[in-house]
Amino acid sequence: MAYMFLDIFTKVFVLLSPFFSVSMFLMLSRGLDPRERRRCAWRTSIAILVISFIVYFFGNLLFKILGITVQAFQVGAGTLLFLSAIGMVTGKRSEINSDPEEDFAIVPLAIPLIVGPGTIGTLLVLGMEITTQRERLVAAGAIFLATSMISVFLLLADPISRLLGRKGLQMMMKLTGLLLTAMAAQIVFTGVRTFLNIPTLPSLNP
Repeated sequence: MAYMFLDIFTKVFVLLSPFFSVSMFLMLSRGLDPRERRRCAWRTSIAILVISFIVYFFGNLLFKILGITVQAFQVGAGTLLFLSAIGMVTGKRSEINSDPEEDFAIVPLAIPLIVGPGTIGTLLVLGMEITTQRERLVAAGAIFLATSMISVFLLLADPISRLLGRKGLQMMMKLTGLLLTAMAAQIVFTGVRTFLNIPTLPSLNP
């Protein structure tokens, strides 16, 4: 269970792209005073948590209504995640203009910028694959911790920005993008392998 918790936490945390989230938050909150920026960070954090749990717990119902198999969604979600990751690596992901007069905390910041198609797809797949009550609670705890960590990043956006600088943030975003491409490839491969009943490849470890 500990391995499962750590595995899901790591995946969701990387999917939520903390350094990308900080970069987008700073861009959209430009012109706000510190108090308004903190309020915005809290609202965005709550929205991320609520959206993630709704997708995770009720995505199963959506699958049944639409008649979508887990394998098909794995391929689709993995493809979307791969495209999103490429955008992060090339620096062309979600280039939008900020308007301080608009309420951006939930839309577009929480969704679809932070909780994007790749994250939604992965949470839906997790909700379908995990069936026992104990495992679902463990996964929910991991998702809660991951979203809480994103909240910490948003609340500390200014110190992080000063510490890393613009180039540092861009470098971390690109590194996250590279990790996401590998995760996306694994999701697609798992969906195809399961659909075609291809046996799991042997481990490289002795």
